[in-house]
Amino acid sequence: MTGIQQIHGVGSRALEWLYGHRDGFRLEEHPEPGVGMLERFKPLGELALITKVIFREGVAGSQQAATARKLLDHAWHRLLDSGAKLVEGQRHEPLSPVPWEVYVPFKELGYGSPGIETAAHLNHRLGSWAALEVMPNRRLGISAMERRYGLRPSLPQDEAFDRTWLARSPEPWTVEGHIGYDITHTVFHLTDWGENPSGLPPAVADYLATWLPAWLDDWLDLERWDLLGELLVVDACLPEPTLDPTAWQGFAAAQQADGAMPAMGAMPEGDPESVFDIVYHPTLVAAFASALAVSRAMTGLTTPSATAS
Repeated sequence: MTGIQQIHGVGSRALEWLYGHRDGFRLEEHPEPGVGMLERFKPLGELALITKVIFREGVAGSQQAATARKLLDHAWHRLLDSGAKLVEGQRHEPLSPVPWEVYVPFKELGYGSPGIETAAHLNHRLGSWAALEVMPNRRLGISAMERRYGLRPSLPQDEAFDRTWLARSPEPWTVEGHIGYDITHTVFHLTDWGENPSGLPPAVADYLATWLPAWLDDWLDLERWDLLGELLVVDACLPEPTLDPTAWQGFAAAQQADGAMPAMGAMPEGDPESVFDIVYHPTLVAAFASALAVSRAMTGLTTPSATAS
């Protein structure tokens, strides 16, 4: 199996694994203030963001779409207690943007919680919200979420982007682990997770198109599947994506038969909860990359003459 069928299969298997292991997206029952509950919110926010991509791109079959919706319902109603857990988390850390950031994609998908919305509007008026010291690409993400939610960005998005690694187009051979993730997440925030590829400044798109093939080769050789998957998403966000067949074949070969994607190297061993915590993210990324790549491939099948007719 090769090409678009292979790419689609990666996403389909990943989504089935995520649904089968949905209880792994657990919250701590008795978290300490600032620990536990907020840390466990992150996987749920990522789940909502990537499920939104699956619905938005419209390339999932009816069974996949139904599985994605059941997964979201489980996360919102069972794990987040219809938003009550987010409100509780906000009380643990009143100025943390995390509960609100997790909430935004759920709200965009039709779920609602007046309590977390009240807290968000209150916090946004405080000087401490904008003064919170975070990494540049993290601040860019907050600015993008504020814009999507309808709030005035506490730091203009252009200014937030100018502070990132990618904005300066530095030496491409300096890219290693955490810088790789800085690059990918900057692209995600600028393009609204692939929805708006034109959000990439032309010079940045050119820089990425030039160096992405080398980075894909590097992380494929190193078997860093999590970062490779995110770079495949970046490729799909470019004006002219390559859908690199070698990188996709290696990525697909790393996926387990049940749909799980290891973070790096071989599949980890251990108790189910520990294994889930290691592989849930690369498996989410596999679903994300697949949805965007299949969508771009389908778009590429439409010729100018067909569009005109």
